[in-house]
Amino acid sequence: MNNSKILLVDNEPDNTSVFKMGLEDEGFKVDAFNDPVLALSNFKPNFYSLSILDINMPKMNGYELYKEIRKLDNKVKVCFLTASEVYDEGLRTPPPEMLRHAKYFISKPLALDDLVKKIKKELAS
Repeated sequence: MNNSKILLVDNEPDNTSVFKMGLEDEGFKVDAFNDPVLALSNFKPNFYSLSILDINMPKMNGYELYKEIRKLDNKVKVCFLTASEVYDEGLRTPPPEMLRHAKYFISKPLALDDLVKKIKKELAS
């Protein structure tokens, strides 16, 4: 699993810093971005095992970023992050084609151990 490369996109710098350090401590290689547009411009097709995308971000939400990533790489697995139990209806219900590739919706805040467990489970599937 330590060969797994993860793209992490969350507009909160504290989240990306903590998640990146914790995941790297577990042996993952992590490219972290706070700007979804910058993440997309730096996306490497057929490079990442998993993309972890915050749903609610400025400029481009996680679903929009997902659609653009999928155009470049149709194999990368995806997990969505969300910070709220009450979601914007347009953000809460992903289009059906996304559900084939995005099995996990991870609620924030979460413990780093929980994030690692979910990522390992997704990568093993």
